[in-house]
Amino acid sequence: MTHSIALSWAAWALAVAPAWAQNTGAFNPSPGIDLTGNWAPLIHEDQLERIPGPELVNYLGLPITDGARLWALSWDSSRLTVPEHECQVHISPYIYRGPLNLRIWEEREPKSQQIIAIKQYISTYEQTRTIWLDGRPHPPDIAPHTWMGFSTGQWDGNVLTVYTTHIKQGWIRRNGLPESDQATLTEHFIRHGNYLTHVSIVTDPVYLTEPLVKSQDFTQQLQNGQNWLYPCESVEEIAGRPRGEVPNYLPGKNPFLHEFADKYHLPMGAVLGGAETMYPEYQKKLNQGAK
Repeated sequence: MTHSIALSWAAWALAVAPAWAQNTGAFNPSPGIDLTGNWAPLIHEDQLERIPGPELVNYLGLPITDGARLWALSWDSSRLTVPEHECQVHISPYIYRGPLNLRIWEEREPKSQQIIAIKQYISTYEQTRTIWLDGRPHPPDIAPHTWMGFSTGQWDGNVLTVYTTHIKQGWIRRNGLPESDQATLTEHFIRHGNYLTHVSIVTDPVYLTEPLVKSQDFTQQLQNGQNWLYPCESVEEIAGRPRGEVPNYLPGKNPFLHEFADKYHLPMGAVLGGAETMYPEYQKKLNQGAK
């Protein structure tokens, strides 16, 4: 569920996020509900984007800046054949969107048995993530950034709310749309029996003009699940490429600029995205332009 479909989530989530951002030092270790176990994603949600991947130059419904659009239009998918990028990890705001196995467990203080942290192992790229619940502050701005970032959490009733900073530069969508290393992530983990809903709100002062809200659901796996390993080794895929060359398109030279728009008979203004394309009112604007 993304974009305009998630507006009701956005209203609630954004109301929680500012209060949490000011309360990252609170110590609230008592869980509202048990999140532990093995979880697998229900990938029918946004399936075309999450599995085969989004179309090139499809930025519909994303509140991107002009800088993000220029970056994406300059991005050549052959960049993924460069050894330095072949095993590049999905950052925490994106990694839950693809196929993965997710294991969640608790880390407790031995004597008091209070929960210090909630740990997650994400099979994609074999990432281990720690969500601290012991009230520790976030590091200073100059601290190193990582793929998963630095996360602190607290319970709001039966909802685990998580705030993450210090995330490396990554992408918003797998067609070149970037996410900067200044982005922050607010999440809500909500369990309904054997189902787990994950709501993410990304705020990026560099490449987003508004927070980007997405959600995805998981189902509990009573058995161990599928493969938990992700052995990725970089190799030279393109022989003879000059050292240091990075595939790219110069401004105005992207050969796929109109491919998605022409295939679905969409106006370029909509395809190139922006905050207004998130909302139902934008359809009225398009209809008025067609008259």
